Amino acid sequence: MSPEPGPGGRGGELAAGGPHEESAPRAFAGGVADALGRLSVAQTRIVAILIGGAVGTLARAGVAEAIPPRPSAWPWATFGVNLLGAFILGWLLTRLAERTAPSRYWRFLVGTGFCGAVTTFSTFQIETFRFARDGHVGLAVAYPLASIAAGMALAVAGVMAARWGRHW
Repeated sequence: MSPEPGPGGRGGELAAGGPHEESAPRAFAGGVADALGRLSVAQTRIVAILIGGAVGTLARAGVAEAIPPRPSAWPWATFGVNLLGAFILGWLLTRLAERTAPSRYWRFLVGTGFCGAVTTFSTFQIETFRFARDGHVGLAVAYPLASIAAGMALAVAGVMAARWGRHW
């Protein structure tokens, strides 16, 4: 027996709302849930870190491609992703600790995985040493100072954003 004709009237297509329309996504989600259900807590945390890390790495690569570094210029891509990571961590850790029911995996998925991959201390360090080596003393001093100060300010802003409105 072949499927009913779809909206276009041709045979072989499933009609909108037909019995098999959502079966593939449900089967996939069910298969993932079954597979995760068989993992230990430690293994599931590792999977969460891997998934968050993969997404963070892709985001970091996308930003690096969109805003390529120029010699002797402020490294906006690294600066931006590190500040984004500071804000997200401040918000996430406060939200999880103070406002959301505890979960075993969000901190690992977003905090360790995503933020650990999207932020980059190694690139920050290399850029700072390169400024010093190339004689750009002003950038070699200003870049780490601005990164640390702005990172701390955005981490505090993330904490405040997570706490904002909690007494309403």
